[in-house]
Amino acid sequence: MIIAAPLVPVHLGDLHAYETVLLAILAFGPFVVLAVVVYIIRRRDLADEAADEHSAKPPGEDG
Repeated sequence: MIIAAPLVPVHLGDLHAYETVLLAILAFGPFVVLAVVVYIIRRRDLADEAADEHSAKPPGEDG
């Protein structure tokens, strides 16, 4: 029986350390950027909602 686990890195060939890091950045970098953007936008939206609730007039008051 052939074990596939040792073959996984072999399909890329022999990579230098910087090439391995570059490959990881290219593979996972966009997902990290997306997560940061979602976090920032979500935090901004929550702050806007909190500000809207704080500045909202109590029911029954006319402006």
